[in-house]
Amino acid sequence: MTEPSPQHPAKRKIRYAVVGLGNIAQVAVLPAFHHAKENSELVALISSDEEKLRTLGKKYGVEHLGGYAELEPVARAAEADAVYIALPNAMHREFTERAAKIGLHVLCEKPMAVTVADCEAMIAATRAAKVKLMIASRLHAEEAPLTAIDRVRAGIIGEARRFSSVFAQQVREGDIRTRGELGGGAMYDMGIYCVNAARYLFRDEPLEIFATQVKDIDARFHDVDATTTAILRFSGGRVAQVTASQAAGDVCEYRIVGTKGDIRLDPAYGYAQGLTEFLTVDDSTKRTSYSKRDQFAPELVHFSDSIIGDTDPEPSGEEGLCDIRILEAITRSATTGTVVRLAPFDRKDRPNPRLQMKKPSVGKVETIHAPSPSK
Repeated sequence: MTEPSPQHPAKRKIRYAVVGLGNIAQVAVLPAFHHAKENSELVALISSDEEKLRTLGKKYGVEHLGGYAELEPVARAAEADAVYIALPNAMHREFTERAAKIGLHVLCEKPMAVTVADCEAMIAATRAAKVKLMIASRLHAEEAPLTAIDRVRAGIIGEARRFSSVFAQQVREGDIRTRGELGGGAMYDMGIYCVNAARYLFRDEPLEIFATQVKDIDARFHDVDATTTAILRFSGGRVAQVTASQAAGDVCEYRIVGTKGDIRLDPAYGYAQGLTEFLTVDDSTKRTSYSKRDQFAPELVHFSDSIIGDTDPEPSGEEGLCDIRILEAITRSATTGTVVRLAPFDRKDRPNPRLQMKKPSVGKVETIHAPSPSK
């Protein structure tokens, strides 16, 4: 729990350093602090780009600025309590460990890391430092998927048996998502949404995985997957089929099919637009539209509340690890051409309505040296 300091005797807000000022940070994370101002405050920015630091520091009134090597002194000078890590996937472990070492709580963008070993190291580092770790799975607080979860749990579509999802875009050439050394690729950038949705709708972990990948369709994808399709077998004969692509037209949907009907979200995963649900039971379809909202401010508010109240944040590091063990297995299956069997994993915490939070949408934001990942 954050203790009052002489400089802030009645401190009620958690003070954040945002590490990494790419597109997601500029269009979503930084603006979200305005909608999370009841308990969260932006006090430091960390980036390797001096123009980003100078311009964004002025825009958001942040005085404490520095490069990646300066995280520790800048965070101390800003009296930061926590970091929001918005870096390429392969850098998450390093900066989580560095932040934990100086006593900072960690809110980390997904995917949590590139390997299970990295996830385990991040969990161990934050536990040893007695700081909190949360993974930024923004849809765990969003009304549309939480409503779908409730409908499945209530048996409205009968017994849930099949899940299918496609998440695709045409990635911009040179984007970090096309670089293997940074943890890029379609499955890690986009497929994680599909995998996470299958897990929270079935409220279970898969037992077997079979996958295939396409890598070399053009020069953008010399060392990452352009498209990955995977089949995940769950207990009770339930099956999920997911496709992630960075070389196809914009598609963002999932469907869960039960013995009495189905639920389809289209779009399902975005934050730049509203989400839409189609519920079909007994040949009758009901459409429900959910307006565009700020999906990042709820993460900040929840994480700050967990620090102030000394409670466990959700999604936790364990939730992030669950996704990565599946992404690793998908990659292994696609590489070997074999079915990969996973050991049983008991995961008790799942998204539920108590996490839901509604914040106003963020308008269009002009970015600095951070173009959209899609063409």
